[in-house]
Amino acid sequence: MTPHFCKHSNYQTRIPKTAQDTIPIQRIYPDGIFFSGGQYSKSFAFRDINYSVASPDDQLDMFMNYSAILNSLDAEATTKITIHNRRLDHRTLTHAIDIPMTGDRLDIYRREYNGILYDMTAGSHATVQEKYITLSVARKDIEDARAFFDRAAIEIEKGFARLSSKVTALSTNDRLQLFHDFYRDTPGEFTFDLKAAMGRGHDFRDAVCPEAVEFKSDHFTIGSRFGRVLFLSDYASFIKDKMIADLTDFDRNMILSIDIIPVATDEAVKLVQKQMLSIDTDRARFQSKQNRAGNFSAHIPYGLEQATAEAKEFLDDLTTRDQRMMFVYVTLVHTADSLAALDSDTKQIISIGRTNFCQFATMKYRQEDGLNTALPYGPMRVHPKETRTLTTESTAVLIPFRAQEIIDRGGICYGINAISRNPIICNRKELLNPHGWILGVSGSGKSLSAKEEITLLRLTTDDDIIIPDAEGEYTDLVAALGGETVELSAASVNHVNAMDFNKDYGDTQNPLVLKMDFLLTLFERIMGTRELGAVEKSIIDRSAVKLYEAYMENYEGQPPTLRDYHRLISSMPEPEARNIALSMELFSTGSLSIFAHQTNVDMSNRLMSFNLRDMGKQLKPVGMLILLDALLNRVTRNRSKGRFTHIFIDEAHIYFSHEHSAIFLEDAAKRFRKFGAPLTFITQNIEEVLRSPQARLMLANSEFLRLFNQSPTDRAQLADILRISDAQLSHITNAQAGHGLIKVGSSIVPFRNELPKHTELYRLMSTRPDEKL
Repeated sequence: MTPHFCKHSNYQTRIPKTAQDTIPIQRIYPDGIFFSGGQYSKSFAFRDINYSVASPDDQLDMFMNYSAILNSLDAEATTKITIHNRRLDHRTLTHAIDIPMTGDRLDIYRREYNGILYDMTAGSHATVQEKYITLSVARKDIEDARAFFDRAAIEIEKGFARLSSKVTALSTNDRLQLFHDFYRDTPGEFTFDLKAAMGRGHDFRDAVCPEAVEFKSDHFTIGSRFGRVLFLSDYASFIKDKMIADLTDFDRNMILSIDIIPVATDEAVKLVQKQMLSIDTDRARFQSKQNRAGNFSAHIPYGLEQATAEAKEFLDDLTTRDQRMMFVYVTLVHTADSLAALDSDTKQIISIGRTNFCQFATMKYRQEDGLNTALPYGPMRVHPKETRTLTTESTAVLIPFRAQEIIDRGGICYGINAISRNPIICNRKELLNPHGWILGVSGSGKSLSAKEEITLLRLTTDDDIIIPDAEGEYTDLVAALGGETVELSAASVNHVNAMDFNKDYGDTQNPLVLKMDFLLTLFERIMGTRELGAVEKSIIDRSAVKLYEAYMENYEGQPPTLRDYHRLISSMPEPEARNIALSMELFSTGSLSIFAHQTNVDMSNRLMSFNLRDMGKQLKPVGMLILLDALLNRVTRNRSKGRFTHIFIDEAHIYFSHEHSAIFLEDAAKRFRKFGAPLTFITQNIEEVLRSPQARLMLANSEFLRLFNQSPTDRAQLADILRISDAQLSHITNAQAGHGLIKVGSSIVPFRNELPKHTELYRLMSTRPDEKL
């Protein structure tokens, strides 16, 4: 069935006189709206989702949600879904992740890491896939068009949000950048000042048009490049939902567009009924002809029977299954460096179509119209009679989703996307909740990946990095990177003052109030698991206020210590005071008093680890609590200086196995998020971590996770908490070391990240004794 109207297209064939004339934009507006062919258009970028690795049930849910988006399209507008494959040359790709030299002694590691990154991306497709939805509508003026696009944007955002995809309206410069990058032989940074161009009387098309363009019968040339426009000429009776993904997986510069013209349901029903009446007339005419010939038992031809059945099914879809009629047209433009390469690529694209039982054909003598239809200008440049009539679900089968990419500006590399083979570049500072987890069984690669992140942060940023090291695994790496390791144990000569705090400790509150929360928690731990009584809390509070009174006048000099605190409480007459003094004696003047002295280690080093391996069972619960408070001191100091602080807590299950440190850590994490201090928890004991309600909540709310090989019980729990599909779980089931899933925001991507074993960086990061020799 073909449309009988052309209200959505001002279809004309014209001969361009200049390169600028090949760009069919007549006017542009500052808010990203273009006027072309009698219609206004506006484009939105939308983020990909993990359709290809989702479970069948999840895929069905995504498909139905996408169908709902198509159903909500306005019948007065034309919608264009565009997928833009943009290849990056290997030099550009490596430059994006290349670590610049700084002239210090760590450049040796930067050079080695650049070599690793270069080899890692050598097998990458180096193809960036961008996706857009463009709406075009005929309106009497720009104000009416703006009102329409404002309403439409709300509906589009709601629809794509249900798919966990984010929609962003493109500005004027964003849209012009897209055309600039396509038309110019050397795409680069695009700058365009609309006001300045208007003031000089310049044509905006000068900023994006090609230097030369020529259209042939079956291809076109732009500068030194060759291009060809194909269209989907013959649809299969059954199209698989992976056809669009198969086409856009082809590693070439390519733009594929799906133009959709929705038809109002009442008009669609009339069209189908008219078609059915025509079919019935043909049946009656055939039967009458056979009767005149005396052939009263003649069967209706199969073609008419099939047409009748299809028309009835189509009408049923419209009236009972909430389907809409849509006119659909698919165009594909691809480019190459030579005509021979172009011809070869065309054959492969046609072959991909045939694999999916569809036929692509070259647009003969209409390459310019085809190109302007494929590019996201807005209106179609082909006649509506060439479109294919489909229902909503048939159109939704041409689903534009495949797999998510994680490529953030200013981020560091976390490996290679196992699906697209593009590098995964994440900037955790841009996340709403930058705290993260690295989870996996022993030997899965979690510790090495944590050390790799620490190394990259040290080599590429000026941020501070702090590591509470439960097993002493980071000492060699920290030393090699110019950091300092503090040994903390009962016999250690290193001391960290538990009573220390600074004027920024409380953010906008009285810092002593928050310090008192810590001291009360500390004394609950010191005095056992029971809750402190009212009298005991009053004594602890009164003593702290008196002890800190002089220090808080200007925060200069040395803060009090636990020894001073013990001495003051011991002098108080209350029986409860003597009980408190006796309980804290072990940690203030006794054999476990390493936190009762002034801090004697340099806490200003950018990279510090605290080795807790020899701390002992009695000291460790108290020591972990004091260390977390010391980290809060460091974070608040850094925050006042505008510095980021990254904290890596290995063997995190130890902290969450103690109620007091778990509660303190949960509270500190809320403040760390605001203070620019991402926490990273590393553990293999996931089941033990999940027994802590604090850890479970923090894991569910974290926007950054790296999951390596998991045990069956851990996989089940993680799938429940993080809503991971069975297809995604397969990437953390019997996975090789360095392979797994990475979650960034709402994106979950399978990755692989293997450091070459012959490198010095691998030797520093490996936890296997035989590989460190």
